[in-house]
Amino acid sequence: MIFQNKPYITGAEFQYIQAAIENRHLSGNGKYTKLCHDFFKDKYGFTKCLLTTSCTDALEMCAILLDVQPGDEVIMPSFTFVSTANAFILRGASIILADSTDGNPNIDADSIASLITPKTKAIVVVHYAGMACDMDAIMKVADEHNVFVVEDAAQAIDSFYTGAGNKQQPLGSIGHLAAFSFHESKNIQCGEGGMLVINDEQFAKRAEIIWEKGTNRAAFFRGEVDKYNWVDMGSSFLPSEITAAFLYAQLQALDAIQNARKEKWRQYFDTLLPLQQQEKLLLPQVPDRATNNAHIFYVVCKSQPERDRLILFLKNNEVQSMFHYPGLHTSPFYTGTHPVTKQLPNAEKFSDSLLRLPLYVELAEEQVGNICRLIAAFHTSE
Repeated sequence: MIFQNKPYITGAEFQYIQAAIENRHLSGNGKYTKLCHDFFKDKYGFTKCLLTTSCTDALEMCAILLDVQPGDEVIMPSFTFVSTANAFILRGASIILADSTDGNPNIDADSIASLITPKTKAIVVVHYAGMACDMDAIMKVADEHNVFVVEDAAQAIDSFYTGAGNKQQPLGSIGHLAAFSFHESKNIQCGEGGMLVINDEQFAKRAEIIWEKGTNRAAFFRGEVDKYNWVDMGSSFLPSEITAAFLYAQLQALDAIQNARKEKWRQYFDTLLPLQQQEKLLLPQVPDRATNNAHIFYVVCKSQPERDRLILFLKNNEVQSMFHYPGLHTSPFYTGTHPVTKQLPNAEKFSDSLLRLPLYVELAEEQVGNICRLIAAFHTSE
């Protein structure tokens, strides 16, 4: 069976984990946590970043930092994972769901302005498959209405947006706050892990306190205060040094990992392009001004029944393929609290018809070729 994902191991993870054990500092915010933070600051220019135990935790920190309260509204795409919504639901917010664009699953930036009300606290954008949303338009409408922007960059490591003036900006550096994932399904992974990026200086000091269970412990260890105390709300958001050591090994191999994934992504695209030209399926559209970090390769089938038949056909030929999110606006939780069902046709199209194909570093060229031949054979038999 060719699985949909296979976490890549560089080999250096074992060395760094052993070193962390020998250092006898296994709780968070030690040597390897700092090395990871420095990596992101040096490579992408992030002003301040904090490793977390998951992207979900990073999003929950965003909700706390923005002081989201019951009655506040938070706009986000329907086509996303539940963590995007749960982080704000836990603070009592009402979730306002937006449609995707017609061409790709990202939030339709043109629809956001009509969703803003006096209760809107934030807009959360999701860079699906590591491809940038229309950040110029999103930041413009946010500035006009004085609301915050959170980038859910779970899938977007090492991906960029070319904004006004042709300035290339790393995803996660544009909104007021951003959250990344290092789950084992991501390009760079440590099993479970995440990171909060703080781009607005007003949140920097408090973010570190929330990260450290509501204490000023980090400031104490830097010698900035003579003792640490409970000074704010918070939780245990920081990962252990074992996790950080694993992640640091991955980060050192980031360029090699990205190059390998991009080669396979391009092979899929080039080989399946004739099927798109024959109008059998649709391939990913990389938005204008966006780069592609090869996080996901997907095809869009003509219908849900066709997609389900293709999943079964591939499975019978020992290839695992997977759909992605059901739109949040159709979920039991959302419909149970929102009796009027929203019509979001583009989100529904991707929920029903999008199919993810295997993509990981160790996937062989021959395997990609075989998967493409199977997809072609399926469409010949349809």
